Amino acid sequence: MRRSLLAVAAIAATATALVALPANASTGTLSFRGMTLTLPSGWKVSGKGDWLKVVTGTCAKPKAGYNGQECQAFWVFGPKAIKEGQELFNPYTGKRPYYPATDVQPCPIKRKLAQSFDKPKSEGLRQVGPGHKAAYRAWNFSCRPYEHLESVKLRYVQREWFLPKSRILIVDQFSTPGLDAVLKNASWQ
Repeated sequence: MRRSLLAVAAIAATATALVALPANASTGTLSFRGMTLTLPSGWKVSGKGDWLKVVTGTCAKPKAGYNGQECQAFWVFGPKAIKEGQELFNPYTGKRPYYPATDVQPCPIKRKLAQSFDKPKSEGLRQVGPGHKAAYRAWNFSCRPYEHLESVKLRYVQREWFLPKSRILIVDQFSTPGLDAVLKNASWQ
């Protein structure tokens, strides 16, 4: 009886995890610093070391660096990227958005515009697999013409999941559909 109850519990847990995944089937995984993400069909990983990009949609130059070409993607960063992830290449702390730059950066949605950020839209803790909670922040960004910085042309939200003990930071500038579920269903070694 005990063995069959455990089997039923295992099947129920697996079914719950599968229901939480995005509708398109999983085709791959991304393993990084003890965390494994199950990726939906069509998501492709590029980059190396502490700078991994997961392309989730259209992308002219998938191998371009952070804030490179207009590319629907999110980033998975490790300690080296976190060490220089704040403005002026200071260490990322989560008190300000991930913004490794010394000047006004181009808007990731439309490169001909400059971007700036405001206070976080929301913040709190988010589950990233069992037993791991990330400090979550969603920052409001505005994109404006370089020659008319007072005129906002578009806005976007930069979402960040920071796991300080694991030294992992996930940054999403495109509100990637399904990313919340992928992170919630992460597994850990």
